[in-house]
Amino acid sequence: MKAIVQDRYGPADVLRLADIEIPTPGDGQVLVQVRAAGVDPGVWHLMTGLPYLVRLGYGLRRPRVRVRGMDLAGVVTAVGAGVTGFTPGDEVFGTGAGSFAEYAVASAGRLAPKPATLSFEQAAAVPVSGQTALTAVRDAAWIRPGDRVLVIGAGGGVGSYAVQLARAAGAHVTGLCGPTKLDLVRGLGAHEVVDYTRADLPDHRYDAVIDTAGNRPLSRLRRVLAATGVLLLVGGEARGGRWMWGFDRQLRALALSPFVKQRLVPLVSKESTANLAALAGLVEAGELTPVVDRVWPLADVPDAIRALHGGHASGKAVIAI
Repeated sequence: MKAIVQDRYGPADVLRLADIEIPTPGDGQVLVQVRAAGVDPGVWHLMTGLPYLVRLGYGLRRPRVRVRGMDLAGVVTAVGAGVTGFTPGDEVFGTGAGSFAEYAVASAGRLAPKPATLSFEQAAAVPVSGQTALTAVRDAAWIRPGDRVLVIGAGGGVGSYAVQLARAAGAHVTGLCGPTKLDLVRGLGAHEVVDYTRADLPDHRYDAVIDTAGNRPLSRLRRVLAATGVLLLVGGEARGGRWMWGFDRQLRALALSPFVKQRLVPLVSKESTANLAALAGLVEAGELTPVVDRVWPLADVPDAIRALHGGHASGKAVIAI
C-alpha cells in the first residue's frame, strides 16, 4: 500500500510517500481501507517530536510508528479476534494508527458507524477534534442552558466543534477568531464573534472559557472567567522551550487549581465508540456540521501540515485517499 512515512523527527520535509506492507489487525482491532484522513495539531507534534516529552511515549531517537495520521473514515476490510461490532464492508469513522495510508489499523473501541449524511471527507474531520470538543463541553465544563461560554480559536478544528456543541447545550456562545473566520464562526451559531486582532479578549465574565489557541497567560484568561467558572486548556501551542513547548501552562494550571475557586483544567480527549456515536447523533439531528477547510491528496500531506501549522486552516484540513 502507499503511505506517508517518516524515519526521523523533523519538519514536514521528513515525510515521504512510500510503498509499505498492509498492516494486520490484532485482537480487538479492525483493518480499515482509508478513504479520508483528518489533519490535526497532534500530527505536527508527533512529526517533529516536539515538545521532547512527546518522545518518551513515541520513540526517543526516531518515531516507533513510521506512518502519521490519526483521524480516519473508510471501509472495514478485516477484523481481528474478539471483534463483534464490525464486519467487512461497514463504513466507519474514528481514530487509528497511521491513517495517512491506504489502509490503517484501529481499535474497535475507537470506531463507530459513519453517519450516512456525511461524506468520507466530512466524517474524517470529526474524530479527534470533535471528541476533544465534546469532552470539553459535556464532560469537563458541564455546560448548561444559559451559561456564557467563550471559545478561543473558534474557527479552528476543535473550536468550530466547541462553538456548535456549546450552542446545542443551550449556552450563550462568544467566539474569538481571526478576521478571515468571523463569518464562519457566526454561521456555526456563535451569538457574538470577536476579532482577536482588534481585542485580545472580550470584556466580559464567562462561566466557561475553552482555549484552543494555547498562547495566553493563565492570569489573563482567569480575568475573564467567572468566580467559580472553568477554564479548559486544549493543547499547548505557545512557542518556547523544546522540552515543554507551551505545555508548561497545563502543569501550572494543575498546580494552581486546588487553591482557587475557579477550575483550571488541562483537557485530555476521551476517544471511544460511545463518544463517536454521540457526535454522529448530533450530526444526524442537524446540530453539528464538520467544517472542512480543504481536501488534499495523499502525496500533499507535507503541504497540508505546513498550512495547518501556519494557522491558515478554517476548521479541518482533510486528506483524500
